[in-house]
Amino acid sequence: MSKIAVLTNDLQYDLVNKNQERIDAVAEATPSFSGFLNDIRERGHHVLHLQLINREDDPVAERYEGGRLPAQKGTKGAEILPVFLDESDILVEKNKDSGFYETDLHDRLQDLGVETVIVTGMQGQICVQTTAADAFFRGYNVWVPSDCVVSARDHDKTRALDWLDGYCATVQPSSEIIRLLDETGELPRKVFRTP
Repeated sequence: MSKIAVLTNDLQYDLVNKNQERIDAVAEATPSFSGFLNDIRERGHHVLHLQLINREDDPVAERYEGGRLPAQKGTKGAEILPVFLDESDILVEKNKDSGFYETDLHDRLQDLGVETVIVTGMQGQICVQTTAADAFFRGYNVWVPSDCVVSARDHDKTRALDWLDGYCATVQPSSEIIRLLDETGELPRKVFRTP
């Protein structure tokens, strides 16, 4: 059983299609991102999609123009984009930015025997960052493929990746992650030291 799992964040119709900047950023990342997910599946590792489901009674859930609440349970807008999805994947509902906050994600990962998580998706400075930090707090070895993280603005992505690399994750291109997996079968744990 694989000890490695990829976690995606918010690759959903309503969230990706919020504005042109997000649409363009996801479109640019899709070829390498979907290819990476396929490479992970082919090697027998797990893929879990963190699916944001907004609740009507959540006072801080973002509303779109006209007060519309996006990504509600059972709507098309909440569905994961098919290009990133495979029937072998696992969906985990979340109601906040972090995939670990008040979800059963940790329990599911433990049941699968996962020790290393590869955190991907949108947006880098919000959901990817909070999910990666929460994984680190729980003792997971955290990796982030730089080309499988999306933000509407490039500077937000750069800032997030710099923070993750300095605090809780190893940040590398997806091709390097696959190379390491093929050569060694694992991803080494980064040792973080304060200067």
